[in-house]
Amino acid sequence: MAQKFRYSIIIPMYNEEAVIEETYRRLKKVMGSTGESYELLFVNDGSVDQSAQMIRDYARWDESVKLIDFARNFGHQIAITAGMDYAAGDAVVIIDADLQDPPELILDMIAKWKEGYEVVYARRTRRSGETRFKKWSASLFYRVLRASTDTDIPVDTGDFRLMDRKVCDEMKRLPEKNRFVRGLVSWVGFRQTAIEYERDERLAGETKYPLKRMLKLSLDGITSFSHKPLKLAGYVGAVLSIGGFIYMLSVIASAIFTDSTIKGWPSMVSIMLIFNGFILIMLGILGEYVGRIYDETKARPLYIVRDVYQMESQTGQSRLTGRVAHHD
Repeated sequence: MAQKFRYSIIIPMYNEEAVIEETYRRLKKVMGSTGESYELLFVNDGSVDQSAQMIRDYARWDESVKLIDFARNFGHQIAITAGMDYAAGDAVVIIDADLQDPPELILDMIAKWKEGYEVVYARRTRRSGETRFKKWSASLFYRVLRASTDTDIPVDTGDFRLMDRKVCDEMKRLPEKNRFVRGLVSWVGFRQTAIEYERDERLAGETKYPLKRMLKLSLDGITSFSHKPLKLAGYVGAVLSIGGFIYMLSVIASAIFTDSTIKGWPSMVSIMLIFNGFILIMLGILGEYVGRIYDETKARPLYIVRDVYQMESQTGQSRLTGRVAHHD
């Protein structure tokens, strides 16, 4: 008799009422085809539309549905983290609610997991419905991150992936506040493999990662896994200092050994501006690292949960299962 497994599907959502019905339908169809037990963990990251209410309605009659309702918006990466904290499955899948990542690919991930891989991530070969700038900036970020860290973080991947139970348990032990989940999954190791796919455009609604949030995520990724920007400051500073010293010697030599009027004050001003600009940039980089150290020392919880909704299997009634604040 074949062993039966249980799967936990984590779906972070923020103002996704336009797509949530189709997301629920497709996930139910895919997971129902496995013939195995599963739970759909919808994490409401402070939505102000009807997303949470729609999931509550599903939870009234579908015991596979659970809603983790945040007290406010804590961010996409934190919503994923909360899902992992509540997940009970032998394998845990992360997928966004916007259907850019096809739920049907979960079946291929499960097949790879059953072959013995402990992490199966989805690598994008094409990104539909995104601007040329976003594609270029995302490609650049992954390659800069890979070049600046010793952790092998796959390029062209998002958070869409399957993790074994033991990987999820190790992820729950990582306490940092400014989280970059896909990097942390690479850092913990285990046997990992990729499945390639073409990413669709959003079914409806607007992207939840505009430029400001993309920059924040990029900074979280780089500062979490690399201190090379701090080393770069020393290297560039040394080069500029040597260049400035050589220029100073040439000015002194010109004043002592020639009768020509010393020129080049505009160039001196330009050099000073370059030096000062570099100093301010490096102060900004130092500030990013210090700010993240400060966040870690405050020891606030990663998130606050207002309510958790799911059906009681014994009574068939939907109920509030608790109010929980994550303590890490």
